[in-house]
Amino acid sequence: MTAKVPPLPNKRSPLQRLLNYGQKYRGQIYQASTYSVINTILDLAPPWLVGVAVDILVQKQNSLIGKFGLQDVLWQFALLSLVTVIIWIFESLSQYAYDRLWRNIAQNVQHNLRLDAYNHLQQLESAYFEDSSTGGLLSILSDDINQLEDFLNGGANEIIQVTTSLIILIGGAFFILPINITLAAMLPMPFILWGSLIYQKRLEPRYADVREKVSFLNSRLANNISGITTIKSFTAENYENLRLAEESEAYRKSNAKAIKLSAAFVPVIRMLVLVGFTALLFLGGMAAYSGRISIGNYSVLLVLVQRLLWPLVFLGETFDRYQRAMASTKRVMDLLDTPIQIITGDMPLVLEQVQGEVEFKKITFAYRNSATIIKELSLHIPAGKTIAVVGSTGSGKSTLVKLLLRFYDVANGSITIDGIDIQKLNLSDLRRSIGLVSQDVFLFHGTVAENIAYGTFEATDEAIVNAAKIAEAHDFIMRLPQGYDTIVGERGQKLSGGQRQRVAIARAVLKNPPILILDEATSAVDNETEAAIQRSLDKITVNRTTIAIAHRLSTIRNADCIYVMEWGELVEAGNHEDLLLKDGIYASLWRVQSGVR
Repeated sequence: MTAKVPPLPNKRSPLQRLLNYGQKYRGQIYQASTYSVINTILDLAPPWLVGVAVDILVQKQNSLIGKFGLQDVLWQFALLSLVTVIIWIFESLSQYAYDRLWRNIAQNVQHNLRLDAYNHLQQLESAYFEDSSTGGLLSILSDDINQLEDFLNGGANEIIQVTTSLIILIGGAFFILPINITLAAMLPMPFILWGSLIYQKRLEPRYADVREKVSFLNSRLANNISGITTIKSFTAENYENLRLAEESEAYRKSNAKAIKLSAAFVPVIRMLVLVGFTALLFLGGMAAYSGRISIGNYSVLLVLVQRLLWPLVFLGETFDRYQRAMASTKRVMDLLDTPIQIITGDMPLVLEQVQGEVEFKKITFAYRNSATIIKELSLHIPAGKTIAVVGSTGSGKSTLVKLLLRFYDVANGSITIDGIDIQKLNLSDLRRSIGLVSQDVFLFHGTVAENIAYGTFEATDEAIVNAAKIAEAHDFIMRLPQGYDTIVGERGQKLSGGQRQRVAIARAVLKNPPILILDEATSAVDNETEAAIQRSLDKITVNRTTIAIAHRLSTIRNADCIYVMEWGELVEAGNHEDLLLKDGIYASLWRVQSGVR
């Protein structure tokens, strides 16, 4: 099989990709941005009010308010006080409005982006998960999306407010000050903007590296927690501590490189703003002294520039949050942009009408970047019959199961159910018609009943108990502390291997699929448990197409037909007695397992 070519990297910036994703929030973003701008304008009013107050004291009847006909200084201050109260009230209301809107947007984007990313992840083929670490994926779905939420909570508003402040300050200065003083005061602004862009470009790869390092760290933690029993049994705690320390140290160093650059931004901005503020202080002061501008206007501009200083200083922190968010956004969007290789067909498959005839027609398959594992294999399974596939490890037995369930697609040939190519079938309908009992049983953290009913969520308590009885699981379940309500623990760790296997069989019984796959269903249990499981399997395979993958030949000796597989090919076929008479590979395996020489 030819390896699939990975998709070309998306050349759009993370921000463009985020904005494209967030189009459905456009109305809310416009509304929140409007309130941010209004709040900034109102927040810059106090310096103007101070200027008016100074103007009243200096000019008295000739002040700005006096020119509108209100000559008495008392009434001028009364009117100014009233305007101040109104501005303060509306400033508080606008702050409540933008804060509430931005936070809700952040929560909505976080919620929907996480669900969309997880839903997309579930649709990716099995090969994707083989090439990805669990910790890395958890880091994307949790930490990276949280970084984006943190920026939307406050960073977006801060950028809007700083931009609005700059526009108002520059515009106001041109109206109030002589052109030469305005240009001198605004001289640092282009350097601030240019420096911010350079800073952003240099910081971007550093935070991308930070996100990669934290992904490796999370992967190590997830892997170690899953394998804690193995770590303990081999007394490898110190070894794993050292390995975790290496990952954590790499993360710390990566963060230190980003911090080294980001920490320099604020002092540089302070010095650039100082140039403009000093120019305004000196040149503006001389202009006020000579009477070219009023003392009130001079006071307004001094306070405005000072008010702008702090947002610009905090802009470094905002840019820092922005770059962290964009590094995380790229990882999330890369996940969302990962193409889905297993495409569902559009032909429905009605469960009640499935007969269960399965046929593999000259199929060829290889795992990604691996040699061909199945070569032009053909296999016909009549409806309602039980067939078994045996062979040495790595011969391709379990691969047949994965191909039938379309966890992977064949490179050549086809697989049909009741004569229909499975690639034409609706994927959910296909998998709904197949029940899988694997040797690696996965139980979810929850009750025994919830795990039996998994996939058949509408099942009644009576149906759950009946399925457990058929699987010969009812007796041991009733001996558990809370019976069917007993919590099984993560991955079912509170149950023994045989108990987990019988819960899995009960789950398959409840699903009642027309096609049943038993992939080494008794490989890890004792003889007594195997006998109990075999009795239950004898019941549920009646009038059902069954494919049994087995190492233990005693469990499949009654199959209608047994196929022996080696190196991706079928080398023997027949029932138990026929294969013993052939004295081939199967007979040799039987003698080894039965102790007959």
